[in-house]
Amino acid sequence: MDLVTQKALDSVAMNTPEHPQLSVAMSVYNGERFLAEAIDSVLGQTFSTFEFLILDDGSQDGTRDIITDYSARDKRIRGIFRENRGLIYSLNQLIGEARAPLIARMDADDICLPERFARQIAFLAEHTDYGVVGSRCSDIDEDGMPFPMQPTPHPTTHEEFLEAIATEGPLLCHPAAMYRRDVVLAVGGYHSAFCHCEDLDLWLRLASVTRLCSLPDQLLRYRHYSDQVSSRHATIQQTGAAVARQAYQARLAGRPDPTEHLEHLPEIGQLDALFGRPGVARSVRAAVAGELVYSQAGMRDEGFDLVLHHLRDGGARNGMWRTVARLLRFGEPLRAIRLATTLATH
Repeated sequence: MDLVTQKALDSVAMNTPEHPQLSVAMSVYNGERFLAEAIDSVLGQTFSTFEFLILDDGSQDGTRDIITDYSARDKRIRGIFRENRGLIYSLNQLIGEARAPLIARMDADDICLPERFARQIAFLAEHTDYGVVGSRCSDIDEDGMPFPMQPTPHPTTHEEFLEAIATEGPLLCHPAAMYRRDVVLAVGGYHSAFCHCEDLDLWLRLASVTRLCSLPDQLLRYRHYSDQVSSRHATIQQTGAAVARQAYQARLAGRPDPTEHLEHLPEIGQLDALFGRPGVARSVRAAVAGELVYSQAGMRDEGFDLVLHHLRDGGARNGMWRTVARLLRFGEPLRAIRLATTLATH
């Protein structure tokens, strides 16, 4: 163990169950498949004096039994059980119930490496101007084997983080994040309007009040599988992300953020009125269309009509003919014909 890490661990060695220095926050919904492995990876951390909040968001599988079993065997675990209210509500509840000044996010399908908490606590102890630190991740499939993808490294300084915002690159891996509770509360926590992209919106709001980065170490194994949110809700996620970036630009320019108090985002066609200037809806539609053409789920749901609207509005056609072939591979011949017809006539 290096001296910096040991110094940080020594500084929190006197914490107590009533006043822990770290709260681990996990929300679970029907997560029995990978939950035990995720919990074990948290309990196996080299930094071991934390409280572990596991919120069962109204699961209908064996999630509650798993949490109950683990909490009976390890007093660091506090199970929270209630009806389903969704991830954003759950995350804000976990922040509210956390007793520690630092919160480590964790998802029920990922795996922490043993040094994750120790290294992140050490960084925050040494860099008091940083409110959030993540880590780089390795990608695995549903069987825990390496997942074939070429990830772009997450920014390891705040300056790189701001550059990544400007170039729309990856910012922070949400389940690998550790943040200061008071900093997140100061910006209002997670905003309910940004369903399935609540983390991106939070990072963009925090970027103007604190510093954020990720450690260069791979400290979390991030799982990919067909039933995860990014696979099932691609259109909603990409639309919310594009609106969050518009809100960031508005704040950067000194304009009010019209999304701040929304419970739900309006339809894309209403965004010009919401932001009080023309062109927002067209920009959002273009950004979303550019992402959805690679998404099988997105091209099978309402995202397909969004892409057609984008093309009929004179939007960029780059790569769209390849998307026709992609739709055929997806088993969507009628949509392939509709897209080809739109490309030929507009």
